[in-house]
Amino acid sequence: MKFVGLVGSNAEQSYNRKLLEYIRKQFKLKFELELLEIDEVPMFNQDQSWKDSFQLRLLYNKIIRADGVIIATPEHNHTITAALKSVLEWLSCEVHPFENKPVMIVGASYYDQGTSRAQVHLRKILDAPGVNAYTLPGNEFLLGKAKEAFDDNGNIINQGTVDFLETCLDNFMSYVGVVSKLQKPKPIEPEDLDCNHPIATTITEVDPDDPEWVEKVAEITGAVSGDAYVKLDHGILTVDQINMFLKAMPFELTYADDNNQFLYYNNAHQDPDTMYAKRIPEQSGNRLSTVHNSLPAGRMKNVEWVIGTLRNGNQEYVRTLIPSPNPAVLNTHNYQAMYYDDGSFAGINEIVFNFKPWLDWYLQTTGQRLVGGAGGADATSGASDSGHGGGSDTTSGASDSSSHSNETAADATSGASEH
Repeated sequence: MKFVGLVGSNAEQSYNRKLLEYIRKQFKLKFELELLEIDEVPMFNQDQSWKDSFQLRLLYNKIIRADGVIIATPEHNHTITAALKSVLEWLSCEVHPFENKPVMIVGASYYDQGTSRAQVHLRKILDAPGVNAYTLPGNEFLLGKAKEAFDDNGNIINQGTVDFLETCLDNFMSYVGVVSKLQKPKPIEPEDLDCNHPIATTITEVDPDDPEWVEKVAEITGAVSGDAYVKLDHGILTVDQINMFLKAMPFELTYADDNNQFLYYNNAHQDPDTMYAKRIPEQSGNRLSTVHNSLPAGRMKNVEWVIGTLRNGNQEYVRTLIPSPNPAVLNTHNYQAMYYDDGSFAGINEIVFNFKPWLDWYLQTTGQRLVGGAGGADATSGASDSGHGGGSDTTSGASDSSSHSNETAADATSGASEH
């Protein structure tokens, strides 16, 4: 499970931040917790747009994709902080990321009562129209005398307190599992596959379907190549090294941006017909409508569904298995959403590979074996059966996710190893 932890204070030194950091560190094997700050959120003003604040955009995008939210609130004058109240005002006016979202409340304070009044007030706010969160009932974790509660390494000293916190978190995980069954995915809007909405990085001077798009755009932008160095987030590589690195991946990789423009694939195959998802150099830069232009209208809707599902944050990935007449091939396509720094959708990274050798290696290494199941071999009806297991259409397997449901698209290999 992926949770976000909302630090309910904008102070530089906060015991509630310390509490969330402890939860993240102590229970990292139970769930993933990402801390979110509110220190740069402006005072709520209904005449302004929440989109003008980077931090509000980040909060919105992170909350809507999280399985649950843990709010750590201080207590100021028997209630929550003005900063936290302002955040909740912003995120319940034009947008409503807390709606039907499981929320757990914790709190730390200097005194014995441990934010009890603030937590009661916060529960009422989270239940208000426009917020409509599903707040975990009971399980009130109130950390009093916070100055004395932590050791020098940021760990809670009292083991009884740790045990009760773990019980509350276990209950929250169970609660999230129940509530998730009540949630409905956001409706998917029609996707523009023709690149009619340029983004900041779109090169509008060259038609996307120009077969020489890469060369022309490289000249316009002065794109570096060869032994030119590129600074990455955790390293420095030359362009040649980046290309070698990507081509050496045991996957076929593609990237389409949030304008639905197909920008890249790791061209490691001399013959495109040997690929599991056939690609040709002339496709780089193409509109997705062009990449998939051989598909009938029904299967184009499947492409839109995959993109819309990831754009909405209904799922972080869509996984599908393309049927193949070759028993040695399990043609697996994984579509992963990518995000900008503010958490907004940045496009799709597709990974395509033959899962069969990996499965065989796992079974041989562990001494396990596959057992029979009732599931059909074709978890993605409507897939093309030609070629190396991929489609005759020079497209990704997105077109083959014909069942618009998580049960079908998310895991085409469920039950493969149940022992």
